[in-house]
Amino acid sequence: MRSDLAKSYGQDRLPRYTSYPTAPHFSPAIGEADYRKWLKSLPARQSASIYMHVPFCRSMCWYCGCHTSITKKDDPIAIYTSGLRTEAHIVAETIGQRLPVSHIHFGGGTPTIMAPETFADLVGALRYSYFVLPDAEVAVEIDPRTLTEPMAEALAFSGVTRASLGVQSYDSDVQIAINRLQSFEQTAQCVERLRRSGIGRINFDLLYGLPLQTVDSCLGTVAKCIELRPDRFSVFGYAHVPSFKKHQRKIDESTLPDSLDRHLQAETIAEALVDAGYVRIGFDHFALPDDDLAVAKREGRLRRNFQGYTDDAAEALIGLGSSSISRLPQGFVQNVVATKDYLAHIADERLATVKGYAFTEEDRFRADIIERVMCDMAVDLPQVSHRHGRDPRSAIVDRSRIDSLVADGVVTMIGDRLAVSGGAEFLVRSVASAFDAHLARSQATHSRAV
Repeated sequence: MRSDLAKSYGQDRLPRYTSYPTAPHFSPAIGEADYRKWLKSLPARQSASIYMHVPFCRSMCWYCGCHTSITKKDDPIAIYTSGLRTEAHIVAETIGQRLPVSHIHFGGGTPTIMAPETFADLVGALRYSYFVLPDAEVAVEIDPRTLTEPMAEALAFSGVTRASLGVQSYDSDVQIAINRLQSFEQTAQCVERLRRSGIGRINFDLLYGLPLQTVDSCLGTVAKCIELRPDRFSVFGYAHVPSFKKHQRKIDESTLPDSLDRHLQAETIAEALVDAGYVRIGFDHFALPDDDLAVAKREGRLRRNFQGYTDDAAEALIGLGSSSISRLPQGFVQNVVATKDYLAHIADERLATVKGYAFTEEDRFRADIIERVMCDMAVDLPQVSHRHGRDPRSAIVDRSRIDSLVADGVVTMIGDRLAVSGGAEFLVRSVASAFDAHLARSQATHSRAV
């Protein structure tokens, strides 16, 4: 693959396509009443997933793009988790049935910032209000610098099956530049605690494109991580959007790598992981061959949601907590972002929904195409079009982009069947964008394509 492709396409600002349509298209026209109606119409005995957002950390990492705030006190966390328990109950009451749940994901922020007994109580409340299936995956995001032995035990007691650890980079200069000092020993101790407690499925999160980051430092970080043999890696490109996340202004933009350097970093990490026996999943995930994600890829069951690539087949995702997004068959809804406002809604026994999006048949058609492109690096347009009763000739929105990608060898087109060329996976967002009917009129600021 020609090295200039990263330069040609890398500056494009494009969605990550963890949803379609993407969050900037949500509107206050869809609100609490719509969400209540959608919840009540969920089919009986059809499993769903739950996402719980915990928007607190002990210190701010300057690269962070999440909805979170800093607290040194425990009281705000305890009050918030009480709100989570109440919201979980309100949603369950609205649904009107004990909904089967196949996946639970605790994200943040730092979910393990809460007291061990509080976490166990929160999971207990979920199990009371919902039927958490015996083989459900229960995953939690962890800051390895703060995980205690009692918390690791509480996670195991609560039935957590997977832990996702933020690593980012072990380069000391990079760590100083992003305000996240984390030693390899801290990460190793965290992994040991989790495995000793019986939580054997471990994910690592890495970032490239950080200030002062180099190809050599990326290689050094990966080599240390491989020593701990996690089951999965998520390798994300740093999204520098200081107009949206003001703390990112603390990062010196002159120290950020350009698109070509970002591409070299990403592909160097990818090659090292593949050489170590990991399977490439989509464009930014890697898993051991026997991991559920790798199995889903082999069997054509790979999906994409707000956490990235997943084997979660549930058609409904219930988002709990401030800023959380729910996906139901009818559309998306999002909770209010500010914690104070979220708690006010819950105290009044209201759903915290403030905006959303109702799917059209056109949206469902395009979402299906984009998910297959993102997951399979290929799409059979006649096949997808037939599922939706559409003409395959209407699928491509930006024909000039596809023509350019074909001319540059990024994709091949045989009739109406498209495939991303080997070695061009890093440009899959550019490919997917050619099917996005909303992108041209979007005013949102997205991350760079490379």
